[in-house]
Amino acid sequence: MYIILVYDVSEKRVFKVLKIARKYITWIQNSVLEGEISMANYEKLKIEIKKVIKPEEDSILFYIIRDLKYTSKENIGIIKNSDEKFF
Repeated sequence: MYIILVYDVSEKRVFKVLKIARKYITWIQNSVLEGEISMANYEKLKIEIKKVIKPEEDSILFYIIRDLKYTSKENIGIIKNSDEKFF
């Protein structure tokens, strides 16, 4: 499956969340990552993130895309990460 992860966390935890997520998916721009991931790794990612965030202060969103053939992405401005996998 393909996911887009968007996070809004305290500055104290931003680097920790980014470091965890980059083990599984690709950094796209500030607070946004995306990539192909297995269900097992998706579960591992969620467990690791839950260990470092504070749910009463932080927000993590996962957009799950089951079939990329019905999606597209358009960019305006600079591309911060040229590793394009999402079409």
